[in-house]
Amino acid sequence: MVVFFVVIPLLAAFLIPLVSKMREGSARVLAVLSGSLLLLLSIAGIFMIKNGSIVYSLGGWRPPFGICMVLDGLSVLFLLVINLIGFIALLYSWDYIKRYSSQGLYYTLFCLMLAGLNGVAVSGDLFNLYVFLEITSIASYALVAFGTQAEELEAAFKYMVLGSVASAFILLAIGILFGSVSTLNMADIARSLAGSESRKLILFCLGLFTMGFSLKAGLVPFHTWLPDAHPAAPAPVSAMLSGVVIKVIGIYALIRLVFNIFIFTPAISQIFIWMGIISMSVGVLLAIGQWDFKRLLAYHSISQIGYVIFGIGLGTPLGIIGGLFHLFNHSVFKSLLFLNAGSLEYATGTRKLQEINGSGRAMPFTSVSSLVASLSIAGVPPLCGFWSKLIIIIAAFQAGNIIGGITCILVGMVTLASFLKVQKYAFSKQAGDIVSKIKEVPLTMAAAMSVLALFCVLIGLFFVPFLDQLIRPATNVLLEGANYVNLILGG
Repeated sequence: MVVFFVVIPLLAAFLIPLVSKMREGSARVLAVLSGSLLLLLSIAGIFMIKNGSIVYSLGGWRPPFGICMVLDGLSVLFLLVINLIGFIALLYSWDYIKRYSSQGLYYTLFCLMLAGLNGVAVSGDLFNLYVFLEITSIASYALVAFGTQAEELEAAFKYMVLGSVASAFILLAIGILFGSVSTLNMADIARSLAGSESRKLILFCLGLFTMGFSLKAGLVPFHTWLPDAHPAAPAPVSAMLSGVVIKVIGIYALIRLVFNIFIFTPAISQIFIWMGIISMSVGVLLAIGQWDFKRLLAYHSISQIGYVIFGIGLGTPLGIIGGLFHLFNHSVFKSLLFLNAGSLEYATGTRKLQEINGSGRAMPFTSVSSLVASLSIAGVPPLCGFWSKLIIIIAAFQAGNIIGGITCILVGMVTLASFLKVQKYAFSKQAGDIVSKIKEVPLTMAAAMSVLALFCVLIGLFFVPFLDQLIRPATNVLLEGANYVNLILGG
């Protein structure tokens, strides 16, 4: 079943250009159908690994000689993130994308992006991880430029150039590793490096991987492409970029390699911690002065991903739980906020908060869901963002990292101030001339936002079973990194 995570979206991407020429609207039906199947498979994956991780060998060739796909606690968590937000974004696109031409091309690229993301999550060897990473990246570049206006083309070009630099770092590291250990299977590389005395080579490769994946994740100081690319893309694509793409081809790939191939050392921990602290602080300070709604959200993506890498960088069980929990929560509330911004732009034709002025009464679904998402990202109880931030802060103080814990608290306060500004100008202020002529977005867009708002509430209320069923298995994969070799190679 593991291979279907890649086969289904690839098949949809192949069929959509054919069926879209036969009947108008069939492309979106096929895309949403494939998205729903992937979501169901992701939910089934939670139960499939109850009796242990699953290793699928393509063509019957056992690793390290053949290509393998791995379904464990960590990949299941990321598959759920990918396909939950992917399905919601496709549902939102049903009416939203009608304002663009070439809908068939849009859905083809979207399915290719899903295939690449799922492929990264289940890959058991570095070469295929790189191939799927590039599929994701190329589809993302095209989707950012989909509007073909000057802003979109400039942002996509900048994203492509810096993304290509990141890919070059990653490919160079893979090449050096392959030349050293003569294998691309991640478990086999881990086994070979365990007895290697080439510490300088290992550190050099780890440095290349860290720079490449940090650039993909938009961590400071590798973040310069992100504030342009996320606002320029169509709203569902912005939701995917911030909620999924930077996490999967950035954070997931980095922590999978660091914990399961290399050794998570105190030096690596300090690098992660300080990258997290700096990203948190710089991102939120740049966001507070923004008046373009989507650009404000883009800077908050940098800040919130800082929480994730900081929590994981602490290296303690509680810190990793908090980091992974916040990663999931961020995918939900930040995707929702980008959909809110897209709805406001869809209805008013502008992203400027000063020009929207009080759309709360005219757009109740957008207003209420935006309030829920804003309170979630600010860490207001009992919504989901509160619990993950609280866990990270407690973990920081338990680990003796007072500076990091205080930074998390202060950044949360500034984040709250930033989103109070959003609520004041976009929804609460006296209605202006633009707002007097608008109405709520179509039903599919409102439904997509409502579902994500409901998730923010339910995860906050029932976070304990959520942690037990989804976050702890993923945490164990990282904490028991050495067991990855035994899982794949059989001891």
